[in-house]
Amino acid sequence: MATLRDIKRRISSIKSTSKITRAMKMVSAAKLRRAQERMFALRPYSDKMREVLQSLAQPGEQDIHPLLRVRPRKTVEILVLTSDKGLCGAFNTNVIKAAEQLMNDLKGEGFEISVSTVGRKARDYFRRRNITIRESWTGLSGNISYSTVQGIAADLMNKYIDETFDELYLIYNEFKSVVVQNVTKLRLLPIGGMEHDEEGEMKDFLFEPAEEEIFSRLLPKSVEIQLYRTMLESRVSEEAARMTAMENATKSAEDMIERLTLEYNKARQAAITKELMDIVGGAEAIKD
Repeated sequence: MATLRDIKRRISSIKSTSKITRAMKMVSAAKLRRAQERMFALRPYSDKMREVLQSLAQPGEQDIHPLLRVRPRKTVEILVLTSDKGLCGAFNTNVIKAAEQLMNDLKGEGFEISVSTVGRKARDYFRRRNITIRESWTGLSGNISYSTVQGIAADLMNKYIDETFDELYLIYNEFKSVVVQNVTKLRLLPIGGMEHDEEGEMKDFLFEPAEEEIFSRLLPKSVEIQLYRTMLESRVSEEAARMTAMENATKSAEDMIERLTLEYNKARQAAITKELMDIVGGAEAIKD
């Protein structure tokens, strides 16, 4: 049975932990607000660029730019977006599970798999399971800049053009609300094969300057923007998940403190009662 001193030490330790989790929740809330502002500012631009490309990229124009070209699938790359740090609930676990499921499905269909990662959690997870990682990027949590994303996008586009892989999927957490983040699968490359008018009508556009020049500028920019958006979505989701996890941890600590305080009071009352009984017993013995 725990002594009064042991219970008091546990209460003190849990109170210290509660202070830490409460502080981490406040930090995550501040980071979340800043990251949300960037994400919400980018969403309309990203959606409009995708809409423009859906209008311009006709099925018969795959040869205009290699990023439009749809090749027979042999190797599929999966880019898994996780965080560098933990303490964010099931944020990383859900993404990794979805990536493993996609890997198994594609392998079952006979495709070769190439894996790249953003974040230490995914990198370390796959390394521990002896899964070859083509490329990994770490240290980006809280430090996502467009110039960094351009470097990652350039690597992905070059490898696609060089036919290192024939298709690219992103697995990441899409932000819905502070308590809801949905694991999302997005095909980033090839850009070809987009939806067109329901009636299948082909639209004619007059390009100025040349069509090839427009696509050579617009398509790489689109890949950068879509990747930048997914990384911002993942970043916001990470902070939302961490804030929720720290809030739950703080509540659990408070519940434990309340339970241990009750246990401490009961043990203290029992000790006092025992001392009183000893005193009464001693007094009765003297009388006898």
